[in-house]
Amino acid sequence: MNNAEALKKIAGEAACEFVKTGMRVGLGTGSTVKYTVLELGRRIKEEGLDIVGVPTSVATQNLATEVGIPLVELGSLDGLDIVIDGTDEFDPHFQLIKGGGAALLREKIVAQQSAAMVVVADDRKQVDCLGAFGIPIEITPFACDVTVSVLASMLNCNVDLRTDGDAHVLTDNGNCIADARIGPTINDPIATEANILNVAGVVQVGLFNNMCDAVVLASGDGVQTLMNPKGRL
Repeated sequence: MNNAEALKKIAGEAACEFVKTGMRVGLGTGSTVKYTVLELGRRIKEEGLDIVGVPTSVATQNLATEVGIPLVELGSLDGLDIVIDGTDEFDPHFQLIKGGGAALLREKIVAQQSAAMVVVADDRKQVDCLGAFGIPIEITPFACDVTVSVLASMLNCNVDLRTDGDAHVLTDNGNCIADARIGPTINDPIATEANILNVAGVVQVGLFNNMCDAVVLASGDGVQTLMNPKGRL
């Protein structure tokens, strides 16, 4: 395991300390939160942890089932106690960019239904200003090139449809993903999110504003938990 992967494992496992018996837990998507899912599965088997989970992607659903986490539909619950998810970037105000794993719509639905959100990350994801990663945007396949053109003009940057070979990358919802190459320029992520969502054809945008309550951050110096002073934890 290389150093970056080791940091992901440390952060993913450390976030499980927020999970207690009886909780309804949103299970995020990505290479870091994968270790959270694995650790929760271990705790269920070895420690008798009693939880139910709501996955944010088919990939997470498959992994959670494999490690023995009981899963339920989000609509069968009156909300979640916590969601643990990864991030592609986070800024000093705990605003996030997500969507590198093309699961942003389901992730945001689950996050909005959760009483708290804990993000797992390594220190490469910590930035002073959002945008170097780009902004993932889920858009409808219908006239997707038109939507991309409108977004590029509005944001004044290149916007590319994500592809796998010659085919468009499709989300679990059957939509396309576009990446806005905006650079580290997002000084007002709330306004940027609202402007993008106002474009017809946009399903959801990978700016997660005012949702994150804590970041479990792994670096070469170890793990620290950054608490949002305006958060719910």
